[in-house]
Amino acid sequence: MFGLLCMALMAGALVSPSLTPSQAQQPAPGAPATSPTASPTTGGATGPAASAFGTQGQQSGLNIVVLDPAHGGTDPGARGTGGIRESEIVLDFAVQVRRTLELQGFQVVQTRQGNENPSFDDRSATTNAQRGAVFVTLHISSTGLPGTARVYVNSDLPPVANAGGLIPWDRAQAPFLGLSKAFGDLVQGFLAQRFKGSPDTAQSASVRQLRTTAAPAIAVEVSSVTVEDRADLDRMAPGVADAIARGTAAFKPSYVVPSAPGALP
Repeated sequence: MFGLLCMALMAGALVSPSLTPSQAQQPAPGAPATSPTASPTTGGATGPAASAFGTQGQQSGLNIVVLDPAHGGTDPGARGTGGIRESEIVLDFAVQVRRTLELQGFQVVQTRQGNENPSFDDRSATTNAQRGAVFVTLHISSTGLPGTARVYVNSDLPPVANAGGLIPWDRAQAPFLGLSKAFGDLVQGFLAQRFKGSPDTAQSASVRQLRTTAAPAIAVEVSSVTVEDRADLDRMAPGVADAIARGTAAFKPSYVVPSAPGALP
């Protein structure tokens, strides 16, 4: 398994058909999903959310972090020679990240609690159904300098030609790219303080897990599964959790979101 950047670049080369409205609104386990299609001109959500809250909606601040331990189930992610599995480590990291975020006053929603493998669309739908949320997906790479951590935000998405003026499911991240970059830079700055050799700012890549998310969204990738002793990675978890929590808290004042889930900021 390649690192997240390699995986993301390969994913970007694949053609993924847009979901139909009925597919886009399929609920994720435990959460009623809402299609993230929205009008780029009015900023209003379409579908049930728009009728419930109106095109403008009341405003509410950031209060929810959707935490995504990547992979799971039949997809172990990156694997090290010592039997280290990415899907297991990120689940353990999520425990510390969640605890630290909750101490900062955030509500945390996890996309998986155990060894399940929700689809990319289910993970996005969990986020898009929330009000006042950001999305953080956790990864362990198979490349990079051990002991470092990187934040990725989705790269620019191509313009969408749509006669109805709607943003389709597979371009849901497009209106949030600027916010995602601001969020990612804050988290990366705190990671750089903790882990020498880490970049100072977030990097861009075509990350499938971020593309369909209608909220500020980042991927945090820790290096790497190639370490001989898993304890080297486990020791990074508190620092990663602290950086994510501090970055989220620093980002909170700059993000005022519509009350309608999935609507544009």
